[in-house]
Amino acid sequence: MSYIIEKQEKGYLLFTITRSEKRNAINYEVMDGLAEAIKKSMQGDIKALVITGDGERAFCSGGDLSVFHSLHTKEEAYSMLSKMSKILYSLLCLPIPTVALMSGAAVGGGMELASACDFRLARSGVKAGFVQGKQAITTGWGGGSILAEKLPASFAMKLLMEAELQTAEFLNNRGFIDALFENDPLKACEEFLDKLLSNEVNVLQSYKKVWIRKWEETNLRERIEEEVKNCAILWESDAHLEYVQKFLSKK
Repeated sequence: MSYIIEKQEKGYLLFTITRSEKRNAINYEVMDGLAEAIKKSMQGDIKALVITGDGERAFCSGGDLSVFHSLHTKEEAYSMLSKMSKILYSLLCLPIPTVALMSGAAVGGGMELASACDFRLARSGVKAGFVQGKQAITTGWGGGSILAEKLPASFAMKLLMEAELQTAEFLNNRGFIDALFENDPLKACEEFLDKLLSNEVNVLQSYKKVWIRKWEETNLRERIEEEVKNCAILWESDAHLEYVQKFLSKK
């Protein structure tokens, strides 16, 4: 199994990607696991969903190219990209708070996953970045559109267009990461959520609806769909297929 879903005593659900040997890259099984965790989080007594990756090497390194390298045409790419974008949109609009708990690096699609969460906590010193541009593609799971909702335009655009890794400290200073931690990630997460989890779930859901209504009114789902289509076109480009071959030849 590529993931674990656990209900914690404090009242939140913990989803862990357990593919540390693959830097917690996302395959179809992880996608299905995320969808399952989101569904389970909608049970009445769950107050938050926390998403993390096994080990300290990586939170999530994005899509697993050793799995997705067989996708060559824009139609094939669209099928995968669309599936994950719908999962991330449902995560974004989950009616309870969500947390990306980043004990290790977050790269490419891993940053899109983190962006879809309401809060991001990171271990001091980890690196994170939207590196898709270096792969001759763009964010394809909706992360660019989601980022545009959460950060000032010029900073979000620079992060996406430069496609570089940044330090957790830098991203914390600029508001993408909400808190840094040094030691036990779960303890740090529970301390961060402590006051929030002490409130009734109905209160948390009512506040979350404020943001969900905003995203619905600004047609975020439709904007994400355009982002997915644009990425699918770039996916079948010679430049991206060449990058994938180089990546696989290093393995």
